[in-house]
Amino acid sequence: METSNKNIQNQNSQTDIGAQKPNKEVIIITGSSGMIGSALIHKLSEKYHVVGFDQDGYPFPPVEAECVCVDLTSDARMDFAFKRIRYAYGNKIASVVHLAAYYDFLGEPSDLYDKVTVKGTERMLKYLQDFEVEQFIFSSSMLVYKPSSPGVLITEESPLEPKWDYPKSKVTTEKVMHEKRGKIPVVMMRIAGVYSEVGSSIPITNQVQRIYEKQLSARLYPANTAHGSTYVHRDDLINAIALTIDKRKDLQAEVVINIGDDETLTYQELQDIISTEIHGKKMPIIAIPKWFAKAGAFMQNLFGKAFIKPWMIDLADDHFEMDSSKAKKLLGWQPKHGLRDTLPKMIDNLKANPEKFYKDNKLG
Repeated sequence: METSNKNIQNQNSQTDIGAQKPNKEVIIITGSSGMIGSALIHKLSEKYHVVGFDQDGYPFPPVEAECVCVDLTSDARMDFAFKRIRYAYGNKIASVVHLAAYYDFLGEPSDLYDKVTVKGTERMLKYLQDFEVEQFIFSSSMLVYKPSSPGVLITEESPLEPKWDYPKSKVTTEKVMHEKRGKIPVVMMRIAGVYSEVGSSIPITNQVQRIYEKQLSARLYPANTAHGSTYVHRDDLINAIALTIDKRKDLQAEVVINIGDDETLTYQELQDIISTEIHGKKMPIIAIPKWFAKAGAFMQNLFGKAFIKPWMIDLADDHFEMDSSKAKKLLGWQPKHGLRDTLPKMIDNLKANPEKFYKDNKLG
């Protein structure tokens, strides 16, 4: 399929725009129609000229960005996309924010992790070598780290121990960036789980659904409820990326930065807040053995489509408590939101329109 621009509103003919010098610095965002990419375009479009790299067809990125269709697995499509960039905007790129990646929660091996996330990033870097690129930001994950324990903060120097294909692909891609970046300065941004007032977090919204529907599984848990994971509000993440772009000339040629909330809530705290906001009282949790939880998850998926898969049970005890002080020091970044204060707003949105909440968060 031939590469083309998706947004008619942003489409410019080569005759009109060729050889022009943009009056703003150019930013490329991959995965530009996603939840993070769309919000980032809204944030950056007034200051920068934003170009979104995205797949063919719906969903579309915001109209503030020109959208260039690209396939990360194809040299021909990548070549076409960067020819468009050079012709329309010249040879200078202020920053590339690489959000596009493959992931699923099936827990099954997939060659798409290598084709899209690893090889796709390597292909991007290859074509960028012919441009003057001031920065390449890679959206990595908190899950690349070895789990910690309550009170033990994970820093950028903490050991890596990815346990399933998604974080494994991120670690491999970080190595590719180190080896293939050439002279392009890179930022590996290890991001906590993202949430917002409308939900946006698959683990959290599924826990909300189980409690809202008073499912039996909402009362059962096969792990230590005093463990939890760090999250970060979507708007705080967008602000962190914007600051990283603004301060690109002050950063080292290769830097790793953690991005997460100041507070890490435990599973028990999540349960208590969500159940109290929904039902007016705490929903008690009953401890069950892992083998029982795996059997239950297997049966649920055998006769239906449940979020919890048997492979997740072994990871339920993992605790991720991140230290983001480096981002505060280097970027002047400070999270303005917290999950504890955002959960009640999330539940308000659920109660106001359950059908919309379920649709927006792809809940069955």
